[in-house]
Amino acid sequence: MSNSLRGEVLNLYKNLLYLGREYPKGADYFKRRLKTVFLKNKDVTDPVKIKELIGRGEFVMKELEALYFLRKYRAMKQRYYPEGKQTN
Repeated sequence: MSNSLRGEVLNLYKNLLYLGREYPKGADYFKRRLKTVFLKNKDVTDPVKIKELIGRGEFVMKELEALYFLRKYRAMKQRYYPEGKQTN
C-alpha cells in the first residue's frame, strides 16, 4: 500500500474511532467492531479496492454524524415541546 493511502486509512480509522465514542451501544462495542473490520481488510493491496473501502468508511462516518445530529435534535425538541403538548 502506498504511503498516501496508508495515511488515508489511518486518518479514517482515527476519525471513526473518535465518532464511536458516542455510539448508542457503547464505545467499547464500536471499537471492537471497527477493529474487526479493519483487520479483516488489512491484506488488501489493490489501490482501487482500498479506495473503495475508504469510500465505504467515509459513508459510515456521514451516517454516524447524521445519527448523532438526529439524536441531539430529538432531545432538543423534547425540551421545548413536551410529549403531551401538540403544536400546529
